[in-house]
Amino acid sequence: MFRFRREVLPFIAAAAVAGGLILLVARPLTGSWCVATCLGLTFFLVATLYFLYFFRDPERTPPTDKDAIVTAGEGRVASITDFSAEAFLTLCKKSGLDPAVLGDFTKLPATRISVFLSPLNVHVNRAPIAGQSRFLGYFPGKHIFTGNDKSSEENQHNAILIENERTRCLLFQIVGPVCRRVVYWPDHDQAVPVSQGERIGMMKFGSRLDLYFPRADIAVSCNVGDFVRAGESVIARLRPKGES
Repeated sequence: MFRFRREVLPFIAAAAVAGGLILLVARPLTGSWCVATCLGLTFFLVATLYFLYFFRDPERTPPTDKDAIVTAGEGRVASITDFSAEAFLTLCKKSGLDPAVLGDFTKLPATRISVFLSPLNVHVNRAPIAGQSRFLGYFPGKHIFTGNDKSSEENQHNAILIENERTRCLLFQIVGPVCRRVVYWPDHDQAVPVSQGERIGMMKFGSRLDLYFPRADIAVSCNVGDFVRAGESVIARLRPKGES
């Protein structure tokens, strides 16, 4: 059964209003109620079908492998980047984060896996690992095209930290030139437990999702250009303790 997010309802209502306006404008221009109605109705139906498609929320099955890390966003892997501890600390500061909220994470080399979401991809985000999920805030910024790595540092974004006993993940939901809103659904005021693959938020109309991990904790298992499904596709695996 196809599932849709309830957030689609305001967009369907807006499509109905726009269809009605098209009808009213087209009536005197065409001289025909029939033609004007067809134009307005066609717009409404096409827009509604697209919005239903965009706000679809299919089920995803996370892997049973306890060492697997899944992607939080659905789309194409845009880049895989390693950072020194100093470069990671600088990036966090530039993005608006207070390094103190990340503890010793900013003292470690990090790996970033970036996923680009087109307007045709599923935009529901899911937890890449199980653990305690904490909302770090919404940070204002630019609307650079999210295929550009500069967007990771300069664009508007939500920051979320998920931690467990084996690793941690800093997640950025990044706004692009089309996407104007990103949403985190769990409690914003306190850490909450999440399961791997659990729905945690949504990005609306094309955007970028960045996942940062301590480099020593993971072995990346995806490649740039891979298509990945949120909550299901394995992008990395946890290393055995003591291995680096």
